[in-house]
Amino acid sequence: MANENKTTPKATLGVTGLTINAMALIAPGAFLWLTFQEQSLYGAPMAGSAMWLGLVVALLLCFATAISYAELSKLYPGAGSAYYYAEQAFLSKNNVYRFARVAKFFTGWASHLYYWMYPGLMVGVTAILAGYLANQFWPDTFSATYNSPLFMWIFCVAFSLLVGYIAYRGVTGSTAVNMAINFIQITALVIFAIMAIAYRANHPDGSVGLHLSNGTPVSYSVAQTDVLDDANKPVQDTWADGSLKFAQDANGNPLTKDGKPVPAIKQQDRQVVADDLDPAKNTDALALGTLKAMGLGAGDPYPAFQTDDAGKPKLDKDGHAIPDPFVLSYKAADAVSGTPGDAKNPETFNFHTSAASVVSPHQSSYVFIQACIAILLLVGFESVTSMGEEAINPKKDIARAVLTSLVIQGAICYLFEYFAANYFLNSGYTMSSAGASGAPLGDMMVLVGTWAFGSYAAGRSFMLVQAATVFLALIGTTLACMNTGARVTYAMGRDDEVPSHFGLIHGRNLSPHRAIWTLVGLSMVVGIATTVLYLGGQSSDLAALDKNNFWYGFGLFSPHAYTWLPNSLIIVTLISNFGTFMLYMTTNILAIVAFREHHMFNGFKHLVVPIFGLVANLACMLFYLVGPFSVAGMSWHEPYIALGFAAIWGLYGVYYFNSRSTKLGKSVLVAR
Repeated sequence: MANENKTTPKATLGVTGLTINAMALIAPGAFLWLTFQEQSLYGAPMAGSAMWLGLVVALLLCFATAISYAELSKLYPGAGSAYYYAEQAFLSKNNVYRFARVAKFFTGWASHLYYWMYPGLMVGVTAILAGYLANQFWPDTFSATYNSPLFMWIFCVAFSLLVGYIAYRGVTGSTAVNMAINFIQITALVIFAIMAIAYRANHPDGSVGLHLSNGTPVSYSVAQTDVLDDANKPVQDTWADGSLKFAQDANGNPLTKDGKPVPAIKQQDRQVVADDLDPAKNTDALALGTLKAMGLGAGDPYPAFQTDDAGKPKLDKDGHAIPDPFVLSYKAADAVSGTPGDAKNPETFNFHTSAASVVSPHQSSYVFIQACIAILLLVGFESVTSMGEEAINPKKDIARAVLTSLVIQGAICYLFEYFAANYFLNSGYTMSSAGASGAPLGDMMVLVGTWAFGSYAAGRSFMLVQAATVFLALIGTTLACMNTGARVTYAMGRDDEVPSHFGLIHGRNLSPHRAIWTLVGLSMVVGIATTVLYLGGQSSDLAALDKNNFWYGFGLFSPHAYTWLPNSLIIVTLISNFGTFMLYMTTNILAIVAFREHHMFNGFKHLVVPIFGLVANLACMLFYLVGPFSVAGMSWHEPYIALGFAAIWGLYGVYYFNSRSTKLGKSVLVAR
């Protein structure tokens, strides 16, 4: 134990270092990539239309709480964040001081639901990113639709250990890493956002544009072919509610054969195969010559060709068939498809017709859905309040860092990038496409990069460079939340509210290493749980698995199962968000208590703002409970599973608090 002690960490952080650490946890470059799919999918098929305004509402909620944190940090600039504030706020009031220990413990306990789940969630979403990139580097081994469960689980273990080691080395090294990461990710973010807006500006309605076919960007329509089952038989298509589809004629009348309805066969994009390019096997000289003239190889999307009124292919001046160009649409009739209230063919939002549509609410319930998810993007501004003992001038600099980080990352970066990503959507890449993708921003970057740089190879390279910056941002994000979570656990361990070994810091690195390595282990478990059903909650069947190898030997379900299985990524997100809401509500209450009858009391900052923050956080929590029964497309599975987990955590907290108080002989109520 020679390298362990209970001395306090060294004060090394100024306002810049504190701000950088808070900004690393908010990480707009990472979260745009990682949560766009989640936001597109939850509340589908319509709620994604209010993504940008939902972010604005979440930002207002966070600003209210940020002001409370900033004000409290001026009074109580110590390690432990809200946990420390709770004790000090209650001890300062004669009529409630007896409840100081209760308030302190349950503030810390609630914050652990957030701080212990959040690092694992970041590990899980980074594993999903890694699974997507595995297909980009090794497409013959890894599927473009399904990430390998085994690959993601191995990654969760390795990534947790990597970030844990950086945190273990100490906060000074962490700050240097975070500073570099913030600069890189913001630069990359601005470049992509500008290019996405430029793509839309240069592709008006009716112009030829790009779309993805099995991950490959092409500017022509792709021929369709039947989906076959394991017995090589055609698969009948289904409606959104799972009922079977039957074929219809051009007028919408059902087709029959022998008095029975003709099944509608599920279709998928056709790919060029080796036989299509072999003169000995492909006797269609026109098709063979056209494919070769286009420079297509095995695995490329097979083009659909233009035909005349007689159904014959149209030819160019060289005698080759003319591919049917893919025409982009921004028409209102195409922006929303389906029929309201129709379970078979539900009303579905596809893309925004204009910039005004991006910033419109569309429906208030959609804004609430998006705001509740967007909380995940913005949390982290409060992380530096746990670094009071490492701050050189905590009474001034922590408050500045809290608000500055939220302004830069939230109000500037997020609003700009989410506008650009939503404005980019079109008939070639819809909101549903984003919901079914493991990395919709990666898809967008491939499309934008292919257009800007002239080839798929260049577009893919652009995406990989951007993905590298996202990966760096995720290291910073996971590192920041692991640092914060470990320091809250450290504060509780120092007070003997949890086992005292958590209150030890390393003699050389001055980091709470026991808490850090415990959090590393938890992050592995939570990360793996996040990836198990990250494709759950789909509105329609996914494509059939196209890979059968060691990496896909277990951990997957049938394509249809993902339409009724809950989404594990959303579940873990909501568990973390429930912890966030509880922590933020508590912090706003603490601000009211702390400044009541205080000489610094300001009616707006210490009463109006905290009450708004309290009510807004509570409203978001309640919406999780009532929304699934009032908003079409909002599943009850994910929020109620998350609520059940949070309830178990709370009940166990009551048991643990009472049993530990008895074991240590500590009074529940504080005596003067």
